[in-house]
Amino acid sequence: MIRVAICGTGTMGQLVLETIEAQEDLQPVGFVEPLAQGDEEHRASSGTTYGVHADPNALFERTHPDVVVDFTNAQFTPALVDAALKHGVRPVIGTSGVDAATIAKLREGSAAAGRGAVYAANFAIGAVLQMYMAALASRFFDSAEIIELHHDRKVDAPSGTALTTARLMRAARDSDFTMNVPALEHLPGGRGADTGGVPIHSVRLPGFVASQEVIFGGFGQTLTLRHDTTGREAFMPGVVIAVREVMNRTGLVEGLDQLVGLGG
Repeated sequence: MIRVAICGTGTMGQLVLETIEAQEDLQPVGFVEPLAQGDEEHRASSGTTYGVHADPNALFERTHPDVVVDFTNAQFTPALVDAALKHGVRPVIGTSGVDAATIAKLREGSAAAGRGAVYAANFAIGAVLQMYMAALASRFFDSAEIIELHHDRKVDAPSGTALTTARLMRAARDSDFTMNVPALEHLPGGRGADTGGVPIHSVRLPGFVASQEVIFGGFGQTLTLRHDTTGREAFMPGVVIAVREVMNRTGLVEGLDQLVGLGG
């Protein structure tokens, strides 16, 4: 039985809890909630009551989880990583916008301890396949752009998925993509933000969950790869895979592709 702590009691946290409860080999043990006022309790729809702690150290000391799943806010993730490394808890992190220094600390700490950790920009299997296919197509097209569309409550732009996709695309090539630079730009940033010659355009509107288009252009043809997340349930199979697989790893796994046979 794998003991699982959950970071965040919001919509994603509730969904992670329900998913973990439904697995015969996984056991939820409690919540870390950065906004909690001291120690609290959360009653799940299943009727089970779980402890809620603002301090991850307090939860880890009381419940001794094997894994902690985090889909909260990048501002809190560094404290969670510190606590997880201190208490020997394996993090599975899907929070967007985590800074490079925190990822580096997680990478170094996991390797030194010989324990697994997972950080992925996206846990939806379809999104992982899209990123894989975008990297593959990058060998054959010299121009590409990304349009990512999310709900209006998303705190960062571009999305972590878009940035990861663009970086994987660039890594698959010997040089930057060829990007159109207009002679006249009526508004600053009109061509989007770019990395490696790939412009990224961020849309934030009510009604979206998460969608992404990768568009390649060549002489006489275009290729469009699109993935739509219509519900947060799309992330849950990937979360379950990561929680189980992290127990068998001895360092940081970056990207769900590494866990489903697409990495390398």
